[in-house]
Amino acid sequence: MEFSSSRARLRHARLAGDRRELYPHSLQFYQDPPTENISLVEFESFAVDRLKLLKVVENLGVSYVRSGDTYKTKLEQELRKLKFPYKALAEDDYDARRKDHISHFILRLAYCQSEDLRRWFLQQEMDLFRYRFHELSDSLRQKFLEHVNLSFEALTARSLPSIQSDERLQPLLNHLSHSYVGPDYSVQKNTGKISLEQIDALSVKSFPLCMRQLHKALRENHHLRHGGRMQYGLFLKGIGLTLEQALEFWKKEFIRGKVDADKFDKGYAYSIRHNYGKEGKRTDYTPYSCMKIIMSNPPSQGDYHGCPFRHSDPELLKQKLQSYKVPPNGIAQILELVKGMHYQLACQKYFELTHDIDDIGFSLNHPNQYFAESQKLLSGGRELKKEPNHLGNSQQKSSGQESMNSNSAHSSSNTTADAELEELEAYFAED
Repeated sequence: MEFSSSRARLRHARLAGDRRELYPHSLQFYQDPPTENISLVEFESFAVDRLKLLKVVENLGVSYVRSGDTYKTKLEQELRKLKFPYKALAEDDYDARRKDHISHFILRLAYCQSEDLRRWFLQQEMDLFRYRFHELSDSLRQKFLEHVNLSFEALTARSLPSIQSDERLQPLLNHLSHSYVGPDYSVQKNTGKISLEQIDALSVKSFPLCMRQLHKALRENHHLRHGGRMQYGLFLKGIGLTLEQALEFWKKEFIRGKVDADKFDKGYAYSIRHNYGKEGKRTDYTPYSCMKIIMSNPPSQGDYHGCPFRHSDPELLKQKLQSYKVPPNGIAQILELVKGMHYQLACQKYFELTHDIDDIGFSLNHPNQYFAESQKLLSGGRELKKEPNHLGNSQQKSSGQESMNSNSAHSSSNTTADAELEELEAYFAED
């Protein structure tokens, strides 16, 4: 027994030595891509955690002075929570260093696919590296500089052809660059609590700018093209409209325009039922996240969908904000964030200005999150009151869908849902 214990200790010491050689510092320059085999589950969980971290880096970088104590404290808390290296830790932080190494390269693959994605990724990684570098002691900082090679090599994008041929990884990488890691708002806890008569008032006080824009265009033109119907229709579903309410809402508006009742029933009603999982594959489609709105299906002339902070001309955005009584200094702050491509943070600032608060207190990643947080604030933290509904009972979801609550299952199901939603969008692409 003593001999076996001794051999085990030797093996452990040898393994620890190998790990120290592989990751001698808690800080890395990510010069060499990882070569080990990992499971798809670990691949996805590492990537999602790093994406969460970089979103926090972006948010803190705009909200606080980067050299200030609050910035440092909040970022260290996030690094601790997600189990990434945050100080020059002891030698037993191998797992954190390994996760840091692998996750960086996974997101590098996901975010090298367009110029906008590359610029966002590089900015957040630079801010994260700067923070971690300055947290090193002088001696460790010098050792790190002596250890690393500072020569520059071109972008990860050169490895894309081989990656794109891998049918296991490419869907994950495509999904990560548009990834949303919060609630999907497919479980409609507010179903039936909103009446159609409330929508006009709610659009002014609790809709994000993208949905307020779509609602205004629909009321004025009595029609929305396909992209707008998809984006706005799923948002309304997410805030609580039942299928029966949705059919009544869209039909009443369209017949005020050039679409008669018969044409609506034949040309549009099916797609609304499809969104609610009552036609086709019976998929209960989820409302669009901010990243999906920002990064996919940009609007063209005659369209009103998309993200106003991303897709509007700055001067037109300024005029729109002025018409909504946003104060001049607030407009200047929003336009500065837009200039820096911080579109979701611009929306957060819009929330703060229109709700007269100094700090939103959360990271805004979804239009339905915007609505829910607005309603909480306006009602003093209470949920929406039950409204009388003459259109029938609320739609119920299957227990199987409600049980999908793990990060891995959530991300994988979203990947599948995105693919199915693209099929639906292609099918109903006519205007």
